Amino acid sequence: MIQQITKPFKYFFKLEAASGLVLLFAAILALIISNGQFSDIYFSSLEKYIILGTKEFGLKLSVLHWINDVLMAIFFFFVSLEIKREFLQGELSNPKQAMLPIIGAVGGMAVPALIYIMINYSDSTTLNGWAIPSATDIAFSLGVLSLLGKRVPISLKVFLTALAIIDDLGAIVIIAFFYSGNIEIKYLILILVSVILLVGLNKFKVKSFIPFLVVGVFLWDFTHQSGIHATIAGVLLALTIPHNIKNNKESMLLKLEHSLSPYVAFGIMPVFAFANAGVSLEGLTFKTLLNPVPLGIVLGLFFGKQIGVFVLSYISIKLKFADKPTGSTWPALYAVSILTGIGFTMSLFVGNLAFANNLEYMDGVKIGVLTGSLMSTLFGYFLLLIFSKK
Repeated sequence: MIQQITKPFKYFFKLEAASGLVLLFAAILALIISNGQFSDIYFSSLEKYIILGTKEFGLKLSVLHWINDVLMAIFFFFVSLEIKREFLQGELSNPKQAMLPIIGAVGGMAVPALIYIMINYSDSTTLNGWAIPSATDIAFSLGVLSLLGKRVPISLKVFLTALAIIDDLGAIVIIAFFYSGNIEIKYLILILVSVILLVGLNKFKVKSFIPFLVVGVFLWDFTHQSGIHATIAGVLLALTIPHNIKNNKESMLLKLEHSLSPYVAFGIMPVFAFANAGVSLEGLTFKTLLNPVPLGIVLGLFFGKQIGVFVLSYISIKLKFADKPTGSTWPALYAVSILTGIGFTMSLFVGNLAFANNLEYMDGVKIGVLTGSLMSTLFGYFLLLIFSKK
């Protein structure tokens, strides 16, 4: 029974651990190029527009928006498939097992947001970035754990994976409700019709993904034009994909999840990292980090995440609302809580949404996310190295 429960986590962990290294390489490459002789080409290329179709009837987006709106819609589709599977059949399907990562995730989202708000409360513009330090990057955080091998019990890896997945769910809700533009009612109606069609395909047990994909493409376009961020279309599509719990071999959800995994892990996420991690470091000083936006993000990611995750996890275990991960110690659990401060992918994504109309703050967002994530990586790793079993 235990092997069946942990099997998908072992597969997921191996994949995400490897992709974490690719993400790191993409981020470093972006920083090198954006501060070298090709920096102008790097930034100007991201601003170039690409048209799919014709000028009269087609989609015209900048390279950066193709990545952040289209490719990330696929990423959110994949993440939502994982979330749905976990709630139906995985670790999160058992209330007792799910309680600890759920409580930890709530603390890990709330405390960083409060820290950011405390620092930026006097400026309504910068205050809009309150959700940036609330996210956890699954690939990077699990990549750090992979460096320690069997020194870290599988229970802690499961805890971190489940917590990061719930973090992603929280990010989806935040994006849908707080980072959408002016809503167009006619497109909302078309979104509703599309979702009804998708639910119908599910109810009639359509076994081919093609009809789901066709409706999903229209759903993306309607969402893109509605004022709701286009990535939410990926979430809605994933929620309607059928999953056969009794026979996993016939599950469309699992087939899609396994098929998309390598493309998301080694394609979409590194491309996103390369396009969004580039920032000019010219003139960067320690004083730069004291500006409200980067300071709120750094303190939120490094202090807020570890405080929120560990304190609420500790309280829930002591009050017997949840069980401590098997074979783990309090210091090891605390070290893993620090690793949840590796925000990177999702933090950068939320930052792009928060300051879409105030791009002058984006350099501060990138500096804050990179610094906070780096600090969480180093401190979390070395604490685990000290406290985990050999």
